Amino acid sequence: MMITMAKMKKEAPITGITALKEEDFSTWYTELISKCELADIRYNIKGFVCYLPWATITIKKMYKKYEDLLEKNHHLPLIMPSLIPESNFHLEAEHVEGFAPEVFWVTEAGSSGPLSERLALRPTSETALYKMYAYWIRSYNDLPFKRYQSCQVWRYEGKMTRPFFRGREFHWIEAHNCFATEEDAKNQVIEDMQMTHEMLEEEFCIPIIFFQRPEWDKFSGAVHTYAADALMGSGKVLQLPSTHLLGQNFSKPFDVKFIDANGKEQYCYQTCYGPAISRIYGGMIAYLGDDKGLILPFDLAPIQVVIIPILVKGKEEIVLGKCKNLLDQLSTKYKVKLDDSDGSPGSKFYFWEMKGVPIRIEIGPKDIEKDQFVIVKRHDGKKLFVKQGDLNKKINEIAQNYTTEIKKKSLLDFEEQIEICHEIDSAKDAIENGKIVACGFCSIDMKGYHCAEVIEKDVGGLVRGKKVDEEKHEFASCIVCGEPSSCTVYIAKSY
Repeated sequence: MMITMAKMKKEAPITGITALKEEDFSTWYTELISKCELADIRYNIKGFVCYLPWATITIKKMYKKYEDLLEKNHHLPLIMPSLIPESNFHLEAEHVEGFAPEVFWVTEAGSSGPLSERLALRPTSETALYKMYAYWIRSYNDLPFKRYQSCQVWRYEGKMTRPFFRGREFHWIEAHNCFATEEDAKNQVIEDMQMTHEMLEEEFCIPIIFFQRPEWDKFSGAVHTYAADALMGSGKVLQLPSTHLLGQNFSKPFDVKFIDANGKEQYCYQTCYGPAISRIYGGMIAYLGDDKGLILPFDLAPIQVVIIPILVKGKEEIVLGKCKNLLDQLSTKYKVKLDDSDGSPGSKFYFWEMKGVPIRIEIGPKDIEKDQFVIVKRHDGKKLFVKQGDLNKKINEIAQNYTTEIKKKSLLDFEEQIEICHEIDSAKDAIENGKIVACGFCSIDMKGYHCAEVIEKDVGGLVRGKKVDEEKHEFASCIVCGEPSSCTVYIAKSY
């Protein structure tokens, strides 16, 4: 049953999370979504989910942080149509082959019957944007040309759907950039990875590692794909933002070119970057949450401070008066809620802990007599007794340090998650024991595809690719075929 703030006046809050995250993640996550009022899955199209206010407020904050960073790095915003003519897709053969099975097609409109050409609900926007880039880019003076849009995309996901993690409609940002040289394009890929680290690790407190994806797992039409895998613990990863070096694979069929300084016509080098904000949100709440419910970075919490009055018969007005004064005082700087509903203090504690409110302030008659407030921090449960005159300073101190404290407590060391393996059996054991496997591999080009299939079947994990950062581990031979190893790859289970 969904709970609303209006109902809290009449009903006690629902029971907190009952499943244990480490023992039954799937049930825990389902309870988290439902009881924290993050999404409603009852919309009657499979894979389409209603995002509720508590999640939407945070997602909008995440969008704002990402958009600000993109614009700081000289990207400009666009709004593009959601429909793409089928003929656009066929200009890049590998792209259409990769996305065709996932496309939602519009075939009729109004009462006029079938359309002369099918229209795709955008699964991604290369084939829409680059058709226009051919009009918009003329000279080397137009470069670099860096644009982004915040939008929804639609893909007919065939696997089991799960709110935020995997759906048929998701919310993301996509940046599409054009450059005069391949070196400039490669530098943009590096900048994309730096932005990902800044956002996911610094702002959203999610540990990640970047891999160059194997050829069989790269973006359709890209030269190379570099993807951030979130380290979710217990050997599992979740793919989050990826950035793609497109080279001239799209600029040539879409005629995206410019006149260089010598008056010669050249094709652009392109990149694209896709942070899926809704999926990052799912990764964040799943990774940071605990058996009590949500834990959120301070800036992203819909409510940052909740005030709980401890009411005693005959002293209600005194306590509520103090609470309302405090509400007015703190609301000038923070998102503050005074919970003066009919529930017991204990039920309110559990409810707002479950919702992930970073700071709880308790005020009762004894606290007023002692000229103090009780402050409880959500992420570590620490209780502080603070004099009234010191309250603003203490709240500011907690607010400033809260997200940093979550990071220190939560960010995993990648090296501690891996196990070095030289044989298939040891890799299988490592995966079953919740580790990420590092091993030798013949090639992440297509000639290594058969070995990757063996790993998926016999080991139970997926080849995520090779590290973008400096590699510490070297192997003489491929763990599957025994041929000389060309690189070190990592194997993990994936959500």
